[in-house]
Amino acid sequence: MDLSRQPDGHNISQENAAPDHNADLDWKPRREENLIMMCLSLVTLIVALDATILVPALPIISHALNGNAVLTFWAGTSYLLTSAVFQPFLGALSDIFGRREILFLSLSLFTIGTLVCCTANNFTSLLAGRSIKGIGGGGIIAMVLVVLTDIVPLRQRPKYTSYVQVTLAFGTISGPLIGGAIVQHLTWRWLFYLSFPFCGIGLALIPFVVKLKKQKTTFINMFLHVDWLGSFLFIGSTTSFLIAITWGGVQFPWGSYQTLVPLLIGIAGCVVTVFWEKWGAKFPFVRLSIFKARSAYAAYFCAMTQGLLLYAELYYLSFYLQAIKFLSPIMNGIALLPITCGILPVSVLVGILITKFGRFRWSVWAGWIVSILATGLLCLLDVETSTVSYIFIFLTVGVGHGLLLSSLSFTVQAIASSQDVAYAAVLYAFVRGVGFCLGVALGGTVFQNFLARYLDMAGLPKSIASDAEGFVAVLKDLPGSQYKNDLLWAYATAFKSLFAILTGLSALGGMASLTISSHAMNKALDSEHMLRPVGLENIEGGLDNGEGRLGKGEGKETSGAVQ
Repeated sequence: MDLSRQPDGHNISQENAAPDHNADLDWKPRREENLIMMCLSLVTLIVALDATILVPALPIISHALNGNAVLTFWAGTSYLLTSAVFQPFLGALSDIFGRREILFLSLSLFTIGTLVCCTANNFTSLLAGRSIKGIGGGGIIAMVLVVLTDIVPLRQRPKYTSYVQVTLAFGTISGPLIGGAIVQHLTWRWLFYLSFPFCGIGLALIPFVVKLKKQKTTFINMFLHVDWLGSFLFIGSTTSFLIAITWGGVQFPWGSYQTLVPLLIGIAGCVVTVFWEKWGAKFPFVRLSIFKARSAYAAYFCAMTQGLLLYAELYYLSFYLQAIKFLSPIMNGIALLPITCGILPVSVLVGILITKFGRFRWSVWAGWIVSILATGLLCLLDVETSTVSYIFIFLTVGVGHGLLLSSLSFTVQAIASSQDVAYAAVLYAFVRGVGFCLGVALGGTVFQNFLARYLDMAGLPKSIASDAEGFVAVLKDLPGSQYKNDLLWAYATAFKSLFAILTGLSALGGMASLTISSHAMNKALDSEHMLRPVGLENIEGGLDNGEGRLGKGEGKETSGAVQ
């Protein structure tokens, strides 16, 4: 990429435009960078834990707050939904107001939401708290990815980001185990009390550790550079769309007006948002230039699909262990640990290898091959499946996600232009978050429909499918009989059918990854939000040139390995 011009078209000297890429290839973190990465790991851990810690506790919370199946479903989904839709907006705000300020704001919202949840005496308060936590949690994940693009060169980023990704994977997979242990031995409110020490430490560290420079300007000027209309259109339309997708087929039929109206409004709103961002916004917060490369479409589709598979598998494997194996909450979490054992070492190793060789496509392709195999193996899970067998299958699932978790994030960053790299990181977080929502929501629709079909085939009441999770407690206490065997067969066959659908989606992700073309990893670090001034630090522009940049990213591409 030619960086001899600024985004606004002014020429700059080649001496200033060409940072020494050898320095970036040999880059090592200083004390300041290490402290920032430690701080980011801490806040990532608590957000990741919170996303899944409620899974084994939802029936207990529902009983304590007099909830029903629908409210219980939304207790988990509301967090994922708000987390996804606010990420691009908060990422854009960080370019204007500063990384540290938006990271601190996000963690503050997460803490306020935690306080609302742990003091809730009804489901309305709980859902409000979970939604606030989702906004804060989504902002934290987005800021973690963006700050890493500011302080670590792209070639070194896989290695050092993998250490932060480990906390994300550990928190996500360990959440059910920790949640199960808490609800089995303590009150459910401790699920939220657990967050406060981490939040307190994070709020104390961020102002003193995340010292990224930002451009100095007035608050009025910053306020006027926010794309308020575009943000409103984007958040409103994506929320409407995801709500329809989430409750369609579960809370309301797909053909009902309750589903179709928000679905159509959401789609129309997304179209209007695109037109506004391209032709109407003076300072657009969505960078449509990210999609100039064909590979970007495939990379983001892969990211969404991987998020969908991860959360669908986590949620419904936990459900399988409860409904078919009758495991306690703690044992349920322990049984899922092989997924962690697959993800953690593989994701770290992949990050190190990508940094060493400067190539990433091998990991994407290998990840999809293993994921297709692993998801296909899930179709073998049955009533009689032995513990050793499902542990091996779960381990394979973890290896596949470990390969993809590290590689896809850097794929979108390598594809993006230097001006768009931080936007690409935020958009990656958004589409993966949408995948999380779809994994739980569409998984519920598919499982419920298949369960109703198989219950009917066995001559059992189809109404059981409408509260499949709640019926597990009844199923567990039934004495041995043909009736119980038929129920177990219906549940197990519905799980198989769901995993077969997920295998097909995994195959689609694998095919899409084949269209990702090669891109250079050797790009010099060049960001407007940074600790260490290099290269283009004195370029004029920024807020006043109309670009609304979320950090210019990597700067000039240099010679080196290409995928």
